[in-house]
Amino acid sequence: MDQQGYRALRLRMAGAIVAFSLIPLCVLGSFIYSRFSMTYAEKIEGGLRIIVGNKRTAIDMFLEERIAQLRNLAMTNDLDRMGDKEFLSRVFDVIQSGSKSFIDLGVIDQDGSHVAYVGPYELGDVNYSGEAWFNEAMLRGVHVSNVFMGFRNFPHIIIAVTRREGDHTWILRATIDSEVFDSLVRSVQLGLGGDAFLVGADGRLQTTARFNGPVLTPVPAPVDQLFSGERIQNLTLGGQKVLAGLAWLNHAPWLLVVTEDPGEAMSPLLRTQSMVIGLVLGGLAVIVTGALLVTRATTAKIMRADQEKAALDASLVQSGKMAALGKLAAGIAHEVNNPLTLIRESAGWIKDLLTDEDPESMVNYDEIAEVVDKIEHHVDRAKTVTHRMLGFARRMEPVHEKVDLGAVAEQTIAFLETEANYRCIEILRKLDPNLPVIHSDTAQIQQVLLNILENAIDAVDRDGCIEVTTGKGKDGFVWLSVVDSGPGIPPEIRDKLYDPFMTTKPPGEGTGLGLSIAYSIVGKLGGTIGMESEPGHGAKFTVRLPVGQA
Repeated sequence: MDQQGYRALRLRMAGAIVAFSLIPLCVLGSFIYSRFSMTYAEKIEGGLRIIVGNKRTAIDMFLEERIAQLRNLAMTNDLDRMGDKEFLSRVFDVIQSGSKSFIDLGVIDQDGSHVAYVGPYELGDVNYSGEAWFNEAMLRGVHVSNVFMGFRNFPHIIIAVTRREGDHTWILRATIDSEVFDSLVRSVQLGLGGDAFLVGADGRLQTTARFNGPVLTPVPAPVDQLFSGERIQNLTLGGQKVLAGLAWLNHAPWLLVVTEDPGEAMSPLLRTQSMVIGLVLGGLAVIVTGALLVTRATTAKIMRADQEKAALDASLVQSGKMAALGKLAAGIAHEVNNPLTLIRESAGWIKDLLTDEDPESMVNYDEIAEVVDKIEHHVDRAKTVTHRMLGFARRMEPVHEKVDLGAVAEQTIAFLETEANYRCIEILRKLDPNLPVIHSDTAQIQQVLLNILENAIDAVDRDGCIEVTTGKGKDGFVWLSVVDSGPGIPPEIRDKLYDPFMTTKPPGEGTGLGLSIAYSIVGKLGGTIGMESEPGHGAKFTVRLPVGQA
């Protein structure tokens, strides 16, 4: 899988974690917010209902007290006494001393004419027989009017009480300034956007409204619906949506309206909503961050596992190749050993024949004896090579002996120094004199170094240098590196570098087995071999071997 595939996997994993984490978070947040908003809305409506009910009771009590005052006066005094202007004036002064709610006071006979009048207006000669409030009072006995202008040309309210004395009926009437009711309802205006007012049955304001106009202004309040108790509903007044508490008065045909700005009333809820959203977003940030960190760590582990698997697969493939090479080497060794045995026997036979000859009588005795010795020597060398091939094929265990890696490196360099000098290649030595002695196989280590140095000389070709360095790591390993000044190893063949028969040399100049054999030997010795190279800057091979008993 490439980097893009790992990135897509990481994103899918992070998306799944975030999704499954957000679902319960959002459900819980929505449930808490809905329950809180429902409870808060019920609390607001309940509070508004209480305010409307209390204020309606207060206004009804005010009207009831005024009606009771007038009824007591009318029922305890007859027309003759109440028709006395001086007596009526004293009664008015007594009423005003306790409460200045009345503007004037008048006694009106059944024909609608004033019998007596006390107040600031000149209304003594006014006849009210044609007025709606007069007829209502005569019909019902008690009447509270809507606000109207009347003969005073000033907004006022009339409370009229009727008394019948024998054949005569008369009315005690009092006028109340609408400003009194303004002060009564103004006290319940809620917040900066709230309002409170009274609306008559005709849809006109009975008190001045904060945002809906002065007295007698028509308002679109639902005054055509008669209901008992208090009602809470949403209204649109003056183009604004408001939450309104409504209640009809008991002693007057007026609707008490108390409004509240929903935005202002719900501001704590909105703040709570902002807090909930902030918490959800904060939780989302934490979840996303955690998901990214977890998925990044998980993906990194998957990548490492895939890389280790790929390395293991490559190692298994390499092992398979080496096994195949071993079988091939075993076959070659067996095939070569047979003629070598015959050659050695023939050489021995010739040597035996020479012992029966007189050296003085044979002209080429010395040359023949020398050639036989050379034949035996080279046969021994060939047998050593085939023996190593058989050991490679059979994966023979290395010999455990004390090895001085620096001395082995010096000996191996000495084998090739003549060839290097011939090509004008300088071999530099940076051998650690304090390198510990390791337990390994001298011959096999020498074969590994020989293969690597031969490849380095072939890579430099002429006029260059090779640097051989030894050292000890902190992990219980010693190491030897060979750095050449050659052209480097192309990137496309680095993964195949240790494959059998893989070579960059021209045809006929290399078998491609040197590094394969070195790789196999180092592995059997418990070490590793690594390569570093940049095109045009040479190559570096590093062999690491364990210090302890392998």
